[in-house]
Amino acid sequence: MERKDLVLTAAVLLLAGLFCLNTQCGRHKTKIPTEKDMGAYLFVYHKEHTHSLYFALSDDGYTFTDVNGDRPIVGGDTIALQKGIRDPQITRGKDGAFYIAMTDCHVDGKAAGYRTTRWERDEKIYGWGNNRGFVLMKSFDLIHWTHSNVTVQDLFPDLEVSCAWAPQTVYDPGEDKMMLYFTLRLGIMGKSNLRLYYAYTDDGFTTLLTRPQLLFDYPDSSVNILDGDITPLPDGRFCLMYVAGKKIPGGIEMAFSNKINGDYVYQPGRVDFEPLGCEAPNVWKRIGEDRWVLMYDVYGVKPHNFGFAETTDFKTFTNIGHFDAGVMRRTNFSTPREGPAGVYSAQKHGAVIQVTKEEAGRLAEYYKRNNN
Repeated sequence: MERKDLVLTAAVLLLAGLFCLNTQCGRHKTKIPTEKDMGAYLFVYHKEHTHSLYFALSDDGYTFTDVNGDRPIVGGDTIALQKGIRDPQITRGKDGAFYIAMTDCHVDGKAAGYRTTRWERDEKIYGWGNNRGFVLMKSFDLIHWTHSNVTVQDLFPDLEVSCAWAPQTVYDPGEDKMMLYFTLRLGIMGKSNLRLYYAYTDDGFTTLLTRPQLLFDYPDSSVNILDGDITPLPDGRFCLMYVAGKKIPGGIEMAFSNKINGDYVYQPGRVDFEPLGCEAPNVWKRIGEDRWVLMYDVYGVKPHNFGFAETTDFKTFTNIGHFDAGVMRRTNFSTPREGPAGVYSAQKHGAVIQVTKEEAGRLAEYYKRNNN
């Protein structure tokens, strides 16, 4: 999709009422469905060449169909300070609302005409030098959303934020708040590494209420730790999946804790099945089964793809392959295309949650109507 088409798509969606222009749509509560109410799955992801948000649905958790015909749900240039989003994650809160957190970043902002330099800060010192904040969205129906921009450096000026990315959200029952956890580098490259931090948000999902605190302390301080994903387990523990960025291709590792916001104990060894580098772990449960799917972004393979593994005990994992090369399938967004500057327009860094049949049907019907 060309940039002018992306802007037009976003404008049409805004006019159609995709976004609430005030916070009223984020103030009411709704009945929270349990797993027995669930009947479908929602997959959220971004694309490299549009830096925008996409949705796909599945009835069975194996075959996914993009709800908007492989077009963005919303353009990153309409909601992000950097005119692009990455790394979307979705969860459901105690109030029944859906929460989406995304990185506020456009990797190709210069080529897209949003800035005159590749980055706003020296890449040798700061890496992706614009990458300092998040886009937060909240909805009760998956159609009408509020959104807010959060820059960590602005909220906590004493922190030297080199980069902030890959935010995820989970409800913390101990604090009775939504917890945002994310990758953060405090200090410059070469003198500090990526680590996982957490903070709590306000009820409207518009800002951080607390100062970022370290979530997990990896035993080797020289290793970059990023892309955390927390899963509550049936026995009351929490599993933290993350990427250990070692000199060999980075992969997915895990740690366990009895509390959601710390004391995670390192477990040696990778749980992915990739000979090449992978990132962005996301764990989701199959409806009505004691079986969980670990999904991850296989950035080392071209064309780009996702890898999948299953577990029943978070001890042993079974490889179930890649999209379209195993049991996991895509119907209308499977073939990567070349975008600007030769960048693949494949799906990246996704997350899946359970939804009810009613929620899935309403979402599919909304985009069907708007595409006719």
